[in-house]
Amino acid sequence: MELLVRQVGHWQQPRWAAVAAGGNVSRADLVHRLVQEIANLAADAEGGPRRAVPRLDNDLALPDQLRVVAADLVAAAPPPEMLARAAAEVTATRDPL
Repeated sequence: MELLVRQVGHWQQPRWAAVAAGGNVSRADLVHRLVQEIANLAADAEGGPRRAVPRLDNDLALPDQLRVVAADLVAAAPPPEMLARAAAEVTATRDPL
């Protein structure tokens, strides 16, 4: 996840607004979907309810949101297969960016 954060952490708004490769959604929407998926995995690992991650007006906050939900996932001490799923989600998101 840190590799993805380093990849996008310096992006400005026009880069976030650009359409992701091979799709019809913005890069920001794609990363927010990843943030939500990682948050869902963290909730599942904690045994708690899933909650919607707010889609903030400023896309520049997305790397921070990703850091927070990733830290939540790690803190929940998920089983290896859940970490593997998170890693696969990150890879699937990085490829079209």
